[in-house]
Formats: sequence, C-alpha cells, structure tokens
Amino acid sequence: MSEPIKQSFIKNNAWLIALTCLLLGGALLGISTNLAKYADEIGLTPLAFLFWSIAGAVIILLVVAYMRGELLAPSKRSFEYYIVAALVSVAGSNLIFFSAIPHVGAGFVALIISLPPLLTYLGALMLSIERFSTVRALGVAAALIGVGVLAARKFATPDTSVFWILIALCGPVLLAIGNIYRTLRWPDDASPIALAPGMLIAAAIMLGLVGVLPSFSLIVSLDNTHSILLILVQAIIFAVQFVLLFVLQKTGGPVLLSLLGAVGAIVGVPVAVLLQGEAPPEGLILGGALIALGVMLVTWGGMKMARLSK
Repeated sequence: MSEPIKQSFIKNNAWLIALTCLLLGGALLGISTNLAKYADEIGLTPLAFLFWSIAGAVIILLVVAYMRGELLAPSKRSFEYYIVAALVSVAGSNLIFFSAIPHVGAGFVALIISLPPLLTYLGALMLSIERFSTVRALGVAAALIGVGVLAARKFATPDTSVFWILIALCGPVLLAIGNIYRTLRWPDDASPIALAPGMLIAAAIMLGLVGVLPSFSLIVSLDNTHSILLILVQAIIFAVQFVLLFVLQKTGGPVLLSLLGAVGAIVGVPVAVLLQGEAPPEGLILGGALIALGVMLVTWGGMKMARLSK
C-alpha cells in the first residue's frame, strides 16, 4: 500500500481504527493486571517482573521499528518526550499498580485503571484539545460513576487495606497526566512504532535505577521456568499494548484513549474472578454496565464530532 493511499485509508477510517485499538488495548491491559498477580504468587517481585517485561518489549519493538525503517532520530524534543511519558505512563503508574495488586487484588486494580477519563476530559477541555460534547461528557460521567460504585463497595469490604487503596488511586492520576502530555508534545512526524520503544527504554532505565536501591531487587531465578515464560508473555503484551496506545492516541485523541482502563476493567475483573479465584466485586453488574455505557457514549460522541468537522 503506497503512502498516500495508506494516509487516506487512516483518515477515512480513523474512528474504526481507534475503536479497534481501544478494545484490543483495553483487553491486553485487563490481562496484564492478572498476570501481575500471578507473578506475585510464583515469587516474582513487582519491580523485577515489570522491569524485565519492559526490557523484553523494548527488544521486540526496536526490531520491528528497525525492520520498518521507523527508528526516530535522537533529539532534545524526543528525549524529553520519552522521559516524561515513561515516568507517568509506564514506570510510575505500572509500578504503583503492580505493587498494589497483592494487597488489593487484580480485580480492584483493573477497575481503578478506568478512572482517568474524567481527569483527562477535564484537562483536554481546559487546554482546548477537545471541544465540549454533551454525549461524550455523559459517557465519561457514566464510566466514572460505574467505577465509583465498585470502588465504594471495595472500601466497605472487611480487612481492606486503606493505605494500599489510596496508593493505588495515585496510578490513575499519573495515567491522566500522561494522556494529556503525549498529545500535546507528540514529536513532529513520529510514528507510533517509532515512539513506543523510546518511551519503554526510558521506563526500563528508571526502573533499573530503582532496582539498585536498598530493599529492591531485579533478580529473577533462571531455574524458575514459569517466571521466565511469564515475563516473555508479558513482554509481548507490553509491546503490542503500547503500540496500540500510540495509534489510539493519534487517531482517537486523549479522551478516547483514557477509556482503555474502562475496557481493561470489563476484561480484567472477570478474568480475576474466573481464573484467579477472586471474589466478584459487589456491584459488578451495575458498575460494569455503566462503564460499558460510558465507552459507547464517548465513542459515539467522537464519531459525531468527526462527521461534523468534515
């Protein structure tokens, strides 16, 4: 496919591409939270699991970018982008989530990852990245209420660690900041394949520096076959997930991107219940229905805005 035809196809099918990336990326996000819980059960620390998984994803993405001739030339702008995006979107937020999972459960973390839409939407409106849309605002509100229903029930659960719940809730704030930042500072003419490996390299360096601090370790036993296989699976998931994230950022904008967590919750919670043996969160049916409604309204509203702009 020639470049002009490719660009025309992307422009004419932007919302279909964005919706596909949203559903696939959200599903991978939901699976990832459950793999983090399983990693803890087989003795992998959150930091080691995250570091080596990201390092594996970097290798995969660098090979793909090199084969496609899409490696981004180093520049001051690209280095700034990689460092800030890595801190808020990968290293900081994922380390928070992966560390909280053993204390609050994979299901709860999958749910709160769907919190960023409201913060992202408000930020996008204030910075004039998005125009106000009643339909999209209702969608964001519905998704947020759905998460609120589930989170409120979690707080009421006996023996719940309030400390780790509050720590986990810091993750969505970082994700919302990342959604806005990556849109505003996207390097000129850079493709998703070019940006993803640079961001993950910066994230791996940050996590590696944390690993040299006392009480932290990056050591993984090579004798544990389950650990090695799990890291390989997570590396592949990360590689695909972050490419989809950048494609979705480019085609759907920061607000639709912020609903990745909502889709992740719809996938991650049932997986945690059926395969991890976690108790179903109270209010799951109501909360899940509101989250699904929110995703549909935001997508529909975005499609209406795209048609009007044409």
